Amino acid sequence: MLISRGVAIADFDGVRRLVVHGPAGIGKSTVVRAMADRAARTVWLAPDAADAALPFAGIAELRGAATRDVGPITADVDRLVARGRAAEVVRALPPGALLVVENAQWLDVESAELLAFALRQAPPALRVIAVERAHQVPGRAAAVCGERAARWALPPLAADGIAELLAQQGLRYRWAGRVHAMSGGNPALALELGAAIAALDHDLRPFEALPVPARVRVVVRERLAEVSANAARTLRVAAFADRPTVALLHRACGPDVDAHLAEAVAAHLVEVDDAEHVRFTAGVLTSGVPHAEKLELHGVLASVVDDPVARARHAALAVDEPDAGVADRAEDAAETARGHGNRALAAELSLLSARRTPPEDDAAAVRRLVLAAVDAGFAGHVERAREAANLVLERSSRPADRVHARLSLVDVAGQSLAAADEEFAHALAEARGDPALVAAVRLRESWKANLCDGDPLAARAVAADAAELAARGGDLTVRAMALTMRARMERVLGMPGADAVLARALALPVTGIPLGVHNSPAYLAVRHALFDDRLVDARAQLLALLPVAERSGAAEDVTDVLRSLAEVEARSGRCAAALHHARRAVRTTAEAGLSPGPAWCTASVAEATGGSFQRALDYARRAARASEEEQDRVFGSRARHAEGVVLLALDRPEEAVDALSAVRRLEESQLVGDPSILRWHGDLAEALVGVGLPAEAEELIARTRASTDHAGVLVLLDRAEGLLRSDPALLADAARRTELPVERGRTLLALAGVHRRRRRRGAARDVLREAVELFAGLEAHPWTAVAQDALDRLAPRPGDGLTEAEARLAELVGQGASNQQAASALSVSVKTVEATLTRVYRKLGVRSRSQLAAGWGQQPPQL
Repeated sequence: MLISRGVAIADFDGVRRLVVHGPAGIGKSTVVRAMADRAARTVWLAPDAADAALPFAGIAELRGAATRDVGPITADVDRLVARGRAAEVVRALPPGALLVVENAQWLDVESAELLAFALRQAPPALRVIAVERAHQVPGRAAAVCGERAARWALPPLAADGIAELLAQQGLRYRWAGRVHAMSGGNPALALELGAAIAALDHDLRPFEALPVPARVRVVVRERLAEVSANAARTLRVAAFADRPTVALLHRACGPDVDAHLAEAVAAHLVEVDDAEHVRFTAGVLTSGVPHAEKLELHGVLASVVDDPVARARHAALAVDEPDAGVADRAEDAAETARGHGNRALAAELSLLSARRTPPEDDAAAVRRLVLAAVDAGFAGHVERAREAANLVLERSSRPADRVHARLSLVDVAGQSLAAADEEFAHALAEARGDPALVAAVRLRESWKANLCDGDPLAARAVAADAAELAARGGDLTVRAMALTMRARMERVLGMPGADAVLARALALPVTGIPLGVHNSPAYLAVRHALFDDRLVDARAQLLALLPVAERSGAAEDVTDVLRSLAEVEARSGRCAAALHHARRAVRTTAEAGLSPGPAWCTASVAEATGGSFQRALDYARRAARASEEEQDRVFGSRARHAEGVVLLALDRPEEAVDALSAVRRLEESQLVGDPSILRWHGDLAEALVGVGLPAEAEELIARTRASTDHAGVLVLLDRAEGLLRSDPALLADAARRTELPVERGRTLLALAGVHRRRRRRGAARDVLREAVELFAGLEAHPWTAVAQDALDRLAPRPGDGLTEAEARLAELVGQGASNQQAASALSVSVKTVEATLTRVYRKLGVRSRSQLAAGWGQQPPQL
């Protein structure tokens, strides 16, 4: 957590009076202790709750820190005398000390008034930080520090910060999104939820609910107690509404809702946006409502909502007993929600319909449970999928029901398929004899073989088997998905028939996307366009797929399309758009509780293009760890490649070699035969050149050239070879032929480096100016900074205005070379050197070698 607050801490280093405030558990004490660690001497004043009603308790505690004795300050002392003594106490604190008033909300009124007066008389060297548990208006701390004090309201941690916090406790990144949603980014709540996960007697599986410990429930009760009883009831109504709005709450709770919401906003329990939607700041705040009250609140909502689907949902949640009418209406509403693409809501309604189905109609109940499981698996709704699947497995002996229930648990696992082996085994056993059911299981096994086992040959074989089984079973959807998976693996393996297999999948008359956009032939066609640098086509197809993905109700569909859009935009040089899509993918991933590795990997690429190299490096390393935790080899290699590119940009070639060599090992172990998919080869060659291993770089370049005719890969190899041979002509040609704007800029940087090493400063500056202009036009901010920094280091010097030959001579002589040495280095006569040097002196307005050296620097000449 300190890392995530570090920049802000530094921002307040020179502030004399600072008020730090925020809700309980937000990290105020941790941050202030970190700030105190930077001070030479810290004096702590830390009242507790019992001191608030004890007059002068705080000032009495502060007297103990004074370096000399000061008279007592009590109610018996004259008011003016008390003020004088309080000022004396403050002046008697150790010189240059930092005074920290912690828990200022519990500082008694009398002490607060005296301390405020004393601090106005305090020596300038005394710095003060007052810390108060307050959401918006830190009254007591602000009064102590004065109106001019700086204020720092500690914000909740973002999902990334929660991920790092949990990682410090040894917990997997996988849970960060769900813990963030439950805790609202409050570090203390997140740590409690994390501790509850760690305390389980088994590894939390992707389809289990997060445990909510008793201490968190106590915190929730305390937070809700900060508002009136009527406001708390309004909040409980909001908690059970699908999309609570101010208007809906007015209908449900009466005319005082605005005042209730104002209380809740002030207590940082909810936020109300411009469209008057009400959102809780932490998901856990909606927990802990007694069952009887839940029924009553849903009944209230069923009577006031306009939407028939929402009405059917609340009506089903308002009763405990079976009711055929309620069950039928919930089933109809589920069908409507499914048709609108809201698979998560469809799953909930199907589950409610099953629970309200009378016992004598068990077949209908099971049918509804199967639909609930399938919809929940598709939507990535972990708890709902597990609940529905368990009920199906308890109540149905039909193979199709049981297989679909188990597959819903596989689907909801996302990237973490390594944990699904038992479900695969059971599903195959129950599907035996039905080719369509076996095909559905085998399709998902092919996904696992690729993602977790890193075995594209096995994945291809399993996908081919699934396609044949699906054809025999008459399941066109599974057949199309299986052919898509086979084509994907053939592209990875570098097999020439991949496009033909994909064409077969695209030709099948499949309607809808029952297994998700990200598994569809259309989506793989987009990926192939990306690999082939057909970026205009890829972008157009992705923009068409995005609304389809959003309507599908599957968060994984949305994130995959957004990730691909970010990649396309980054390659196209639309850096701001790449950042937008990548950051949205990260948010969607966190909100849905999906595996974070893929979104973080894409965020690294986008940040390295248009954001920040440091953020890119952080994302890449987190993505690598998350992928390792989930045994996801595909994104493990992508994450290490993203890391290697950033390390190259930061001129850390040794670390880049480590990261990119790991990519090489991962890709070779996965038998990846198409270098256009993940273009690490040229980057590793550059890193090898950077650490002085030219033979290894040359071997890698030659071997990769022999394996591909892909223009985009070859031009990157040309850049690496240009660096290897220090050949400006090869690099200049590569820059002209590079169609990807950011890669062209990288090639220009490489070319400028070669010019600089060859002492062609003028040529280097010209190339760097071109690179700065290119990167700035692309909004490639980190690369612009790199190019500008290199240009600044070649800033105009006394040699500007000279010809190339004159500048080279001036540089040599300025660095101490004699005329004879300079003539030898430039392959000219001494007389030519003397004549040229005369012109240099005249142009530069200098009269001696010593004046020339003052401009060029006395470094040993490289002859």
